[in-house]
Amino acid sequence: MATKLYISGEWVDGDSAAFESYDPAQGKVFEQVAQASTGQVNDAVTAARSAFNGSEWRDLLPVQRAALLFRLADLIDAHAEELAILETRDQGQPLGVSREVSVRGSAEHFRYYAGWVTKIEGTTSPISFPQTLHYTRKEPIGVNALITPWNFPLMILAWKLAPALATGNTVVIKPSEVTSLSSVRLVELAAEAGFPPGVINLVTGGGETGALLSAHPGVDHLSYTGSTAVGKLIAKASAESNLKRLTLELGGKAPSIIAADADIDAAVAGNLAGGLLNSGQVCAAYTRFYVDKKREQEFVEKLARGVSGMKLGSGLDAGTELGPLVSEKHLGHVQRLVETGRKEGAELVTGGQRADRDGYFFQPTVFAGVSDEMSIVHEEIFGPVLSVLSYDGPDELDSLIARANDTEYGLAATVWTKDIATSQRLANGIRAGAVFVNMPPIPDMAAPWGGYKASGWGREMGPQAIDAYTETKAVWLHYGY
Repeated sequence: MATKLYISGEWVDGDSAAFESYDPAQGKVFEQVAQASTGQVNDAVTAARSAFNGSEWRDLLPVQRAALLFRLADLIDAHAEELAILETRDQGQPLGVSREVSVRGSAEHFRYYAGWVTKIEGTTSPISFPQTLHYTRKEPIGVNALITPWNFPLMILAWKLAPALATGNTVVIKPSEVTSLSSVRLVELAAEAGFPPGVINLVTGGGETGALLSAHPGVDHLSYTGSTAVGKLIAKASAESNLKRLTLELGGKAPSIIAADADIDAAVAGNLAGGLLNSGQVCAAYTRFYVDKKREQEFVEKLARGVSGMKLGSGLDAGTELGPLVSEKHLGHVQRLVETGRKEGAELVTGGQRADRDGYFFQPTVFAGVSDEMSIVHEEIFGPVLSVLSYDGPDELDSLIARANDTEYGLAATVWTKDIATSQRLANGIRAGAVFVNMPPIPDMAAPWGGYKASGWGREMGPQAIDAYTETKAVWLHYGY
């Protein structure tokens, strides 16, 4: 029996034929998921508009709206193990990642933005008009479409949904068709928390469902996380419909720079964590490593040794460090780019092929002798593939910055050094939305997240997400006669 859609406070069957969701650790069908029709997408947008205009949601006091978000966070905690197992079975990530990153992180996002509800303030401005008061208000945008990816479906939905609700908006959620199940469960918990009908709506389906929302004139703001190619299609659809506001968190190709003075053992451990979290299926994953030639051989040897010792397995198995890739299709994408790297002359140090077991497992892979023009340096692989390049030392920092920036992406980067001046020179020069120094790329709900260039528009999380989900209204009050 297939999952259902959630429209105007009611769970309903999809009008179109259901589609299959797979357990990537086994390569077998896990669940049937409802496919929304065009009419049902329209119904969901209409329900969100009605709820936005209606008094039941609009007239809630800030403390009452905050209480709903706190209640949802508590429900996530109460169902934490159920959600973690569901996320692991549907997406493949190790259970420890599901528990600590996906589930706990989701609850923290709702609590963080629940705290913001009573602190969304305007400003007064010292304008140069006599006897006139000027002030601003932060008001909700209206109907928001939230389109989420397959790599961290629960957490990324939370980091969109929490600020959207905190600011008084209504939403239509469209999760990835590859990993829809934790989003369905989160909406069930939101209904239990007591959000009014129509405030939260859920339509599951493929790319065509997302395209309907992208072009829908009834959607005021769309927040999307996913590929740059799809982000461009969304931007075009928005421009051709109603110029809806867009928040786009897109692809990445994060450079990791290892200076000669770096603690190599710490750098290897941190880069394994930053490059192979969720089997490398992370938009900010560290994928291209620029190592000072003095430390290159040591770094490659220790990186390969660390990769070779990692345990592949089902995310439900104790001790699993690397789970499967999310689908057969995505495994094929990773395999093709690895083969391209070999053909273009990169030295395969370890890994490089599909693991000999059921499911969508790919061996963690290290390439050495990589040069800047190779495809594996420029294309987003989104898998457990690490490419090592080198540079000639501190005298090359300016050219190294140029090499790190030689990509269409600009989401994240990292620097490994004990020298504060080196870290700041590189952090200031690299064009990326987030630069981490001596640490893996783990976002936090209190810090802004987003990219430069083809990595997207706008910022999510932190106070900046309040801006993403609000309009600023200026009020001019002349009190002279």
